[in-house]
This record gives sequence, C-alpha cells and structure tokens, in this order.
Amino acid sequence: MPTYQTPGVYYERVDANALGIAAIRTDITGFVGIAQRGPLHIPVPVKSWRQFQSYFGSFTGAGYLSYAVRGFFENGGKRCWVVRIASDIAATATMTLQDFNHQDIWRIEAFSPGVWGNDLEVLVRETHRAQTLTDPGTSVPEYSIVASTTGFVRGTHVRLTQGTKTSWKIVSDVDAGEKNLAGEKRLIWIHKKPEMRRHYWDDKNSKMQGYYDDTPLTGFVANLPILVESVEYTLLVRERGRLIRVYEDLSLVPDHERYGPRVLEKLEVPKEMDIMKTLPIAPEPIVIKEMRDPEEKPLDWLAPLAVTPDLTIPLEGGTDGLALLSIYDFIGEEVSPRDSDVLKQQKQRGLRTLEDIDEVAIVAAPDIHIQPLAIPPKSPLPPCVPDSCLPSGPLPPAIPRKPSVGDLPPVFTEQEIFWVQSALIQQCEKRRDRIALLDPPFAAAHDDVLGVGAVRAWRSRFDSKYAAFYYPWLRVVDPLRSSAALMRDIPPSGHVAGQYAQTDFQFGVHKAPANAPLVWTQDVTVVVGDAVHGILNPAGINVIRPLAGRGIRIFGARTMSSDQDWRFVNVRRLLMMIEKAIYVSTQWAVFEPNNTFTRAKLHLSLTSFLLSLWQKGALMGDVANDAFYVKCDEANNPETERSNGRLLAEVGVAPSQPFEFVIIRVGRTHNEFEITEVTRNISGGMF
Repeated sequence: MPTYQTPGVYYERVDANALGIAAIRTDITGFVGIAQRGPLHIPVPVKSWRQFQSYFGSFTGAGYLSYAVRGFFENGGKRCWVVRIASDIAATATMTLQDFNHQDIWRIEAFSPGVWGNDLEVLVRETHRAQTLTDPGTSVPEYSIVASTTGFVRGTHVRLTQGTKTSWKIVSDVDAGEKNLAGEKRLIWIHKKPEMRRHYWDDKNSKMQGYYDDTPLTGFVANLPILVESVEYTLLVRERGRLIRVYEDLSLVPDHERYGPRVLEKLEVPKEMDIMKTLPIAPEPIVIKEMRDPEEKPLDWLAPLAVTPDLTIPLEGGTDGLALLSIYDFIGEEVSPRDSDVLKQQKQRGLRTLEDIDEVAIVAAPDIHIQPLAIPPKSPLPPCVPDSCLPSGPLPPAIPRKPSVGDLPPVFTEQEIFWVQSALIQQCEKRRDRIALLDPPFAAAHDDVLGVGAVRAWRSRFDSKYAAFYYPWLRVVDPLRSSAALMRDIPPSGHVAGQYAQTDFQFGVHKAPANAPLVWTQDVTVVVGDAVHGILNPAGINVIRPLAGRGIRIFGARTMSSDQDWRFVNVRRLLMMIEKAIYVSTQWAVFEPNNTFTRAKLHLSLTSFLLSLWQKGALMGDVANDAFYVKCDEANNPETERSNGRLLAEVGVAPSQPFEFVIIRVGRTHNEFEITEVTRNISGGMF
C-alpha cells in the first residue's frame, strides 16, 4: 500500500479477477475416425454439423465418423475436435498447368487427400482487367508513358502488342504522375532504386542478372503505340460437373498481391485455444503450388500459361488409403525427444494428436468397429419424354455425374478393437482430464447366440475410472438411402457425447448424463428388459433403452471402475473439472513468497470456487462445511516444508454422497504444481 502525503484523489488499478478460479468446459469431445475428405492426422475444431461437412464431407459407407459427429450436434454438442485417419497410401488428386515453353508452372491439388479430389475439374481462362496504350515517340527503355495507369501495380504481368509483335514483361513500378515533374503517367520497367530491383547471381557468366524482369523495353517501333494489357487468370472449379468456386485475377508473379499460390495456399491448422478466430468456416477446395525455382532461369517467368479456351481439366490420382488401414493409424506412437521431424510426424497419428489439445474432455473412436458398407450404384431413372402438345418450359438442370468410388477399410478383429480402446483409456489415465466413451463390438451389440454374455465378457476386459461403456448400438435413418437398407446401425458414442454436453450446459457437470431422450435415433439393436438391465447395470454397463412413451434414453451413468468411490460418471467428471480448474487458475502462486499472505490468498480462491459449486448443487451438504473444506495454513505447511519451497493446500469435497469426500492435494514442488487424489470416508461428521 503506497503512502500518500498530499491530500487529493488517487487512482489505483486493481485486478479483481486475478486470484479467482473459474469452472472450465467439460463438454468438448475428440473424435477419431474415417471421413471423405479433410486433413489427415490433424485435429480440427468443429462447431457445427455444416462446418464438419465443409471440412470432412458428408456421410460415407466407409466409416461411422460422420454419423457420430451428427449425433453429437443433434443431441446438444457445441464444439468438438475431429481427426481424420488413413494409411500412408492416401494420395491427393492433382493436375499441372504449363506455359508456352512446356515448362511446369503451377500444380493444382485438392485441399486434402482422397478419391473425392478426382471429382474436381478446373477451367482456366486468361483475362485482361487493365488495358492502356503507350504514347508514341515518348517512351524510353526504362519506362513507358501511357494514357492510364488504372489497374496496374508493381508486379503486374503484362502483354505488349504492336502489330504482329508480342512480348511479355513485369511492371517494376507505377507512376500515376505524382513521381515526376511533368505529371506523366508511366509504367516503369526498371526501378529507380537499385535495392528495389530483383537480381540473381549468374554462375555461368559470374555476374548479376535481371531477376524476374527489370530489363529495358526493346524490340518495338518507337513512333507507334503499344497496347499494354494485364495478364491474369480466372479459375472455375467444378465438382461432379457443378460449379463450386470461381477465383479471379490470379497472377503468376510472386510480387503481386493476387499471386495464385498465395491466394490458394495450403490450409495450416494451428492448435491454439482461440483457433476459431482464424480458421475459415469452409476451406477452399483446391491448393496451388509453385513448380518453378526462383533461383533458376528467372526470365522464363515472363511466359504466360498455355490456356486452351473452354477446356476443363480434371484432377487425377486421388486415393482414400483405407484398404491398408491399421490400428497404428488409430493410435499412433509415443514421440521421443531423439526422433527426427519426419519420424515425429509419422508417429503423430490418430488418437496421439489429441494429447496436445488441452480442452478435450471426452474421447471416442467409433470407426474401430467399422462394418464397411458398399453403396450399390443406383439404376438410372427412365428418360422423361415431354408431351409435344405442351409448351416447352425451362431446360432441366444438368445431372451431376456419379462420384468416384474409393477403397473400403478392413473389418478389425476383437483383439485390434481391444488395443485401440485400451489406448483411449491409457491416454485418459495419463492426462487425467478426459474420459473415454467405449462402444461394444459389432457382434456383441447385436443379439447373437451369446446374448448379453458377449457384452459382459467384453466389459470384463477393462477396469478404469476414466472410461464409460454404453450398450447397445443405435439404429438411425441412413442419409445415404442405400437400396439395401434405409436404416444403419452405428456405435452410440457420438450420441452419448452429445448428451454429456447437453447435460453440462443445462445443469452442470455434476448432473449424471442420463435419463434424457436421445435425438436422431429410431431404435436400438438390442432391446434390454428390466431383468437383464439389473444384471448389466451393476457390472458398469450403461444400457440405452427404448421406453414406452418416453423415447430412447440412456439409463445408466457408471464408469468402468471396480472402485465404489468412482462408480458414477458425474463424480469422475466433476472431480476432473475441479482438478483442472484449480491447476489452471492457481499458477499465479508459483514464485510467490511462501508466507501467510500467499496461503491466505490461495485459501480464499479455493474457498470461493468451491462455494460457488456448492451453491449450484454440485456438492452435497446442507451447509458449506458439510460440502467441502480447504486447509492451507501452518499446520499442513510446517517450516521444513516451506524451506523446501513446498506449498500444500488440502481440498475435500463431497461430490455424490454425504460425508464421502475425495481429497485433492495441491502442492508446489520445484516451482511446479502437483495434484494427487486421496479418497477419505468420514462418518458421523466432517471434522
């Protein structure tokens, strides 16, 4: 507190939220699976079903990912991270544009690998947005006096025509009459400032040569005007014959603001929390890559593209890479500090890429259970013969051609499914801030000869408080409208994650995500009665049941843990939220003096946070003292601990049952926070 001597009013800035602890989101889900398109092995945040379609395409018979994400958003989900997987043989559809000298100029690629890129076609048109004439007899080799400079900028690619003489150049600078005393409008071919000229070192002649252009204008008759036209290109992109994008004014010159590879560059997906502020709602369908080397033959950059009018060029070579899909593509491998960048990129696949996303609180991999569905081609409708007596109407719209067909993934064995689900649980137990949603295998989710014995046997393979198991599968109306069946059976994890999110938003993470109707589902694959439900529920199998007059509901909220203290999903998720919120919001205490004042501030922050949770109904107890306690004083911080730089705060909460507390120990060791869990049962009172 400063000492004031002179009377007056003084302004002091105080950050009231500096020490507060706020609850964090626990509804954000990470999905790993198969999609039509989209970046491979890169987590992409998605905020709506339409955005998912923009990046990853629509429904496909090769995977369940699109069905799971649709179920997530239909049931209340607001945000998720999606990782598309494929094997190394996945390829991107491409095409190449050349100039008049048959030199490769641009490579146009689909924005992501997949057979979907073979459905793209590109039509290239040369345009001339800006035109002008030179003033006869006034031009010099360094510049040309023109009638107008409108539409010309530094780096504009131009075509100069005089009779049958044609040449191409690049404008080095533009003077609209403001840079010369005569007020002449000039297109400058050689920049006045040497540092603004482009050069490169010619090893053959051991001297500097012109780079791009910056050469004098020669070869034209001085007393005749020269037609100067800008050269740019318009790209029309069609998918299955339907026009989807038009890109105008693309330039071949890197100095130009509309340089093609810069306008249509590869989308880079960052991993920051505020990613939605920079990520576009929909990606561009194509990417342009430069194929010329700026260090070699730079004067060849003056040649324009060899464009054939009205010739549509298809992209070719795209493959989905699903035939060789393996569980390694689902789970990846742990990265070592000694690994090279190439090896790290190879190991960062599928589920492994979600480890770095801190906001993910739920993970699921429904496509490990994939039963590939080959969509049979539909027979064409009979042609419609118009009545000659009726007046002719407008022409019918063009019928899009059939989409390209890719390869299908294999059916994974139960042992492979077990490995992937174990990897899900392993990541959750390692991170301690997320929970895994497990689906039963296809055979166990259908009423086979073993009945519920198969699902009970599968459930017995796991024991974790960071996982929840849901049975059976859901049956939804298939948007693919296959002639084989109008319904499709899908794993329930996407719908369940959506109900997790809806419960969190409506009530809070302390509410069990159960006993609410599921949306976008018609039936279940196995109907479970009361007697069978009584067998499955104690085993930690959360049953999804159709109830008469109440719809289809999740009728279970248990984890896969044998520890009775962690048998409920809401208890596990509430404690995960509390632990992570405390960890994130108490970092200010690092390097603070380990004295009474710091301990008092930490005690106040923890108490205020837990009090707000109790007031919302997240903690049990008639009064606050029965719901939680915080201990951070000299009793649990003796002199020996303080001398070692340790600060300990004990937090006890009652998440589900009165007088049943889970102790969270928050400590600082070597300027880092540690959080451990200790279960303590207190009977007859709290203290």
